[in-house]
Amino acid sequence: MIESLIQLYTTDFVLYALAAGISLALVAGPLGSFIVWRRMSYFGDTLAHSALLGIAIGLLTNSNPQLSIIISCLFFAVLLTLLERRPGVSTDTLLGIIAHSSLAMGVVVLALSDSIRVNLEAYLFGALLTISSSDLLWVVAVAAFVSLILYIFWNDLLSATVHAEIAEIEGTNVKRLNLILVLLIALVVSVSMKIVGVLLITSLLIIPPAAARGLAQTPEQMAIKASCIGSLSIVVGLTVAFFLDVPVGPAIVVTASAIFLLLYFYPGVQKV
Repeated sequence: MIESLIQLYTTDFVLYALAAGISLALVAGPLGSFIVWRRMSYFGDTLAHSALLGIAIGLLTNSNPQLSIIISCLFFAVLLTLLERRPGVSTDTLLGIIAHSSLAMGVVVLALSDSIRVNLEAYLFGALLTISSSDLLWVVAVAAFVSLILYIFWNDLLSATVHAEIAEIEGTNVKRLNLILVLLIALVVSVSMKIVGVLLITSLLIIPPAAARGLAQTPEQMAIKASCIGSLSIVVGLTVAFFLDVPVGPAIVVTASAIFLLLYFYPGVQKV
């Protein structure tokens, strides 16, 4: 078994997968913490569904699919932010409308050309082991950029999350901070699709922070521990997928879920 593990983690495609997965997990920890604090779990699902439209446009126009996915996610993130500012329709209703509309548009665009053949299963459930060097570059670059922005705006984002009214009174531009946050989520969602896929992407953003919540005394502790749990889920999930011959993306999410349940029912962990 030890020899098998050594062989597994010395191959190039597995090293690419580990580097991409851990890079994503490290930034998903703090970003997912904001999602949990703000009760925005369905927002990630909406962006993941809209990413399919980006895939379809990229394939139809013969452009870089990763770039078109990023543009699509950013567009719908901004659209949702603008729609939320208009009264009359609740946020969860808007999320449902955008999620299903963008998904349907993606299917329609794919159907416009019979010559397009795409492995939708890879985008739905992830294909971490097919990560190329260019994919890895996208993931690492986006993770580094998001980490930098979170570091710069951490205190302001935290203030706008915990006490938005007080932050606004003190002169903080809460609307701008909300837009920054949703754009960062959109970036992470767009580069995460090849790792866990459209259907599982929100799980990687939600489960590690939810698991870390009972272990943390401060927001910073929760963000750091969420990153550690996410990274552990990537490593263990990848190993389990190798030995059981199961899809990697679902194995990662199942691992994260198991960690959450263990911590949730462990007597020494706070239930918050």
